[in-house]
Parts: sequence; C-alpha cells; structure tokens
Amino acid sequence: MSTKMIARCGVLAAISIILVYLFHFPLLPQVPFLEYDPADIPIYFSTLMFSPIDGMIITIIASIIQGVTVSSSSGIIGIIMHIFATGTFVIVLGAANKRFSKLVSILLGVAAMTIIMIIWNLIFTPLFLGTPINAVIPLLPFIIAFNIIKGTINGLVAYGLTFIKVAKE
Repeated sequence: MSTKMIARCGVLAAISIILVYLFHFPLLPQVPFLEYDPADIPIYFSTLMFSPIDGMIITIIASIIQGVTVSSSSGIIGIIMHIFATGTFVIVLGAANKRFSKLVSILLGVAAMTIIMIIWNLIFTPLFLGTPINAVIPLLPFIIAFNIIKGTINGLVAYGLTFIKVAKE
C-alpha cells in the first residue's frame, strides 16, 4: 500500500467515526436498535472514487473503532454486522461500478446489502436481543425498510460528493 492510500484511508475512516459520533438515531421506532448514521458515506465515496479495496479497508477500520467507542453497546455483534452490511455494499458497488453507472451501482449495492442483512439479522439479532428467531421474523419488514433507507441515503450522498471531487480536478 502506498503512503497516499494509507493516509486517504485513515482520513476517511476518521471522518466516518466522527459522523457516527455526531449523528445516529433510530429511523423506525419499532426497531430502535437499528440506528441510522451517515458513517458509510465516506466509505462509499472512497469505493466510487478509488477502489473497493479502499472501501473495505475503511469499513474494517471504522467498524472496529466505532464498535469499541461510539457504538460499544452493540459489542462484537455490532462490529460484525457493520462489516457484513457495509462490506457487502462496498463489494457490489465496486464490482458493479466497472460495468454500470454509479447510480445503478448504488442501487445494486442497496439491494445486495438489504438481502444479506435479512440473513445476518436472522442469525445475529436473536443473539443480540436474547430472543428466539421467531421473535425476529416479524421485524423483517422493518429491517428491510431500514437497510433500503440507510443504504439509499448514504449511497446518494456519496454519489453527490463524487461530483464535488470531479469538479475540483
């Protein structure tokens, strides 16, 4: 890794952590443990502008630091879920961005993240909440809505930021 890449990833990870520290709140009252935060915006921006490798490095760094500081109440499960959700989005975004427009790539990332988080929420939410899986199944419509809303907002803001970067060059 070049010094420039290390510095870029460090700065964007720091911005991600600051964003989650400043802005996080439940989107849907039925599932208050699912909090919206804009922390993925710098990660998606990095993926769109540089590479999915940058995006994954920032995802892992930011997830771990957020998980032991700002979001420490969710513990290791929160760290893993953040890596799975954001990592899925980043991988799909990076792969799709080579074939499709940025906007289509974002929509594919939202879809992939939403699908994968249905599966992981069925596995991890019972552990996190200490409830049987049957108690999680009625929450799936809210989990789906949450992931669609969060992914779309963060993806579109990251997309918008790519125009600012391009305009400055």
